[in-house]
Amino acid sequence: MKTIGSLCTGYGGLDLAVEQRTGARTVWVSDVDKHANTILEQRFPHADNLGDLKSVDWASVPRVDILTAGYPCQPFSHAGNRKGTDDPRHIFPYIAEGIRVLRPRLLVLENVRGHLSRGFGDVLGALADLGYDARWGVVRASDAGAPHRRERVFIAAADTSDLGHQWRRSTWDWWYGPEDGGLSAAHAGGERHGGGEDGGAVGLMDAADAGGAPQRERAWEVAGDRGAEAASYADGKGLEGHGELHAAPGEVEASAHYRVAWGDYLAAIERWSRVVGRPAPEPTEPGRNGAPRLSPRFVEWMMGLPEGWVTDTGIPHNAQLKALGNGVVPQQAALALSLLGL
Repeated sequence: MKTIGSLCTGYGGLDLAVEQRTGARTVWVSDVDKHANTILEQRFPHADNLGDLKSVDWASVPRVDILTAGYPCQPFSHAGNRKGTDDPRHIFPYIAEGIRVLRPRLLVLENVRGHLSRGFGDVLGALADLGYDARWGVVRASDAGAPHRRERVFIAAADTSDLGHQWRRSTWDWWYGPEDGGLSAAHAGGERHGGGEDGGAVGLMDAADAGGAPQRERAWEVAGDRGAEAASYADGKGLEGHGELHAAPGEVEASAHYRVAWGDYLAAIERWSRVVGRPAPEPTEPGRNGAPRLSPRFVEWMMGLPEGWVTDTGIPHNAQLKALGNGVVPQQAALALSLLGL
């Protein structure tokens, strides 16, 4: 079985998607946040935790086939100070050192869309210097059917050091075999999909953005010549057969379960309910003083996670919201990897 090593793991949303798309198994993770580590201990109990990647002795780390990293977005986010590579939280050089030593066959990286204008060239240049050829794209959570934008850039990079001029076909054929045709030439090199501003926060979209025909048209636009696959994800059809991460898109008559008056958001809520296979929880819950506060279970549902993935781990309310806000929508990542040829 192919193996995955995960850096800046968070709650493991990117790794869920990579496991789903490749059939590989996550064998080690890395995070410094104590609450994230509580989640990882429960959700990836078989995986060792490397801890702070700044102090890892890479020579002692088991080699893996795939390395994933959702490295900190604060240096690149429109919501931050936008210092890019000058931000002390820019830790990609430490990741690059791990790549240099471990030489995984494939890299899967994720960050905010703002990364494209701050530090992206440095990352691509570092990968090229290490002998990796990268392709990338911007995919919105809404392209996978979610009721929020959350634009993210995804990078897939293949090790070309031992393949010479035949690297491209040989590298991508490694995943599916020559009989499946590998990755088509139409998907070679970097591609940029989507547009708009960086959507770091989880905010609802109205029906015109996240439901009905406009969403399908945008899915086709984002996917280019793989538009049918993107549209099927937005409809929930592209998620079958992947275990607990995605319930089969059965008849979830969401509106019958809701006490919330969703108004213009109802179509978006019902659409995502069909994708994840369960209706939306109440968006708020009583706080300590009885006043309503944002419910982590609702945010967990918005992020496309299995029920209880974060909220049943025993970490505090605010820590749940922090973990969820920093995480990856697995369905979005899976769609991005599909569009990138995995």
